[in-house]
Amino acid sequence: MTFEFATSGRILFGPGILSEAARAIQPLGRRALLVTGRSQDRAERLIALLATAGVAAVPFSIAGEPEIQRIREGVGLARGEHCDMVISFGGGSAIDGGKAIAALLPNSGEPLDYLEVIGKGNPLLCPPLPFVAIPTTAGTGSEATRNAVLASPEHKVKASLRSAAMLPKLAIVDPELTLGLPPAITAATGLDALTQLIEPYTSIRSNPLIDAICLEGIRRAARSLPRAFSNPHDLEARAGMSLASLFGGIALANAALGAVHGFAAPIGGMFPAPHGAVCAALLPHVTEANIAALEQRAPDSEKLARYHTVAGILAQNAHATARDAAASLHSLCRSLCIPPLREYGIMESDIPVIVSKALQASSMKGNALPLTAAELSQILKRAI
Repeated sequence: MTFEFATSGRILFGPGILSEAARAIQPLGRRALLVTGRSQDRAERLIALLATAGVAAVPFSIAGEPEIQRIREGVGLARGEHCDMVISFGGGSAIDGGKAIAALLPNSGEPLDYLEVIGKGNPLLCPPLPFVAIPTTAGTGSEATRNAVLASPEHKVKASLRSAAMLPKLAIVDPELTLGLPPAITAATGLDALTQLIEPYTSIRSNPLIDAICLEGIRRAARSLPRAFSNPHDLEARAGMSLASLFGGIALANAALGAVHGFAAPIGGMFPAPHGAVCAALLPHVTEANIAALEQRAPDSEKLARYHTVAGILAQNAHATARDAAASLHSLCRSLCIPPLREYGIMESDIPVIVSKALQASSMKGNALPLTAAELSQILKRAI
């Protein structure tokens, strides 16, 4: 077998590890574009820590999904302020946005020159500026991925800017930063993390190194997510989810995803639906469809055996069958109060367009096996 493995240049993990930020960041530059979510208030401690190390922070916020125009604005600000590195402090949108800005700053042209699917897909000619990722949610694993997902309202789709050079130079994962997250955000981001562990493990590009990471991540998510949802200040549960999210990012960067994320790209571009919430609503239905298709078309497939393993972890039952994986995910989503896709304005009349776009998504190509348009339509119908 052949495979490659790449991850962030350096990873600092643990409760309270943010206190090490200044010492770790100082060698990377002296003037940082600091990318946050809508509010910069939570980054005040980081800004103070950086100041003690002589590192200036130029604030830049990304409210909601990182849209292409906002990325252009960030590049312009960073160039005007002569920033020599980029730091993201926030959820997946802030991290993806900062990652894209760091990649585009040394390169000429504009984002569409480098974006997949809707752009030219040109390779980056110059390496990105040093990029530091500090997540404040536990879900996307963007602190360990080699791509940035950007929204294009014009095209009504999300597309990736992708390069191995875009892996962060430094990732600082402090579970304390996720304490107190609202239950709805905990649920959606947590199920996104779980999706990014199950999909690579069952994908066509799975490999032994990623298998081990995925299985340990699934175990941690299965026992930590319900606790973090019920008690937002349970630090042990938050640490478990932060680690599961990190593992998910490492996994998707080195294996592949599947139909859940194949759907998530067009849905996120067409509707005001948070990425994690879309993945959460789809995960049980995609799992169910994949297992049924494998049983029908490839009953001896190793992927079916992998779903059996996942089922044993989720159901905490060594005798669980592959179909129990889907049943456990349905039960988990009910306990976490995951809303159906119709809550975001998606209707059955939208299914043909979504399926058509999803079939072109790069993530769909990594699914455990190819699903037909009819099977994909049925998944959406059930998720709505």
